[in-house]
Amino acid sequence: MIENNDIIDILVAEWKQERPELDVEAMQVIGRIIKLGKILEKSASHALLDSGIHYTDLDVLATIRRSGKPYALPPKQLMKSVLITSGAMTALLDRLTKLELIYRAPDIKDGRIKLAGLTKKGMKIIDEAIKIRFSEAKSTVKVFNKTEHAALSKLLKKLLLSLESEDKIS
Repeated sequence: MIENNDIIDILVAEWKQERPELDVEAMQVIGRIIKLGKILEKSASHALLDSGIHYTDLDVLATIRRSGKPYALPPKQLMKSVLITSGAMTALLDRLTKLELIYRAPDIKDGRIKLAGLTKKGMKIIDEAIKIRFSEAKSTVKVFNKTEHAALSKLLKKLLLSLESEDKIS
């Protein structure tokens, strides 16, 4: 029986040949996670093409949408959910404002802070786009049965929590 090899199998085999003393076991997992991340983000972006927004737009709009009424958050809170730099966040919020998907307004609790809130147009766009995104995600993991899906989710959560815990220390 011929085994199906992916790019990570090939890279690992090459390292085993060139540097046999290296322990390549962890890279079989990490390499695949990194590769999958790139593929999944590209797939999500492609699925969103017709909605007129990018993956990072969806991330911000979805964060505001799921925050509940009044559907407005300060940039610092958005940054906890969206993995981009503060400079990139400012540029993204400016772009979403120009597209009339969000509005910027002073926080009544602290006037120094400008909240990012969903406009009616933004609410309509995110409600449609999130359906597309969830459908695309479901389609992506259809290769797994329920048991595999649950096991993988549990293992990835364990890894994520472990890494987030370590990140707080350093």
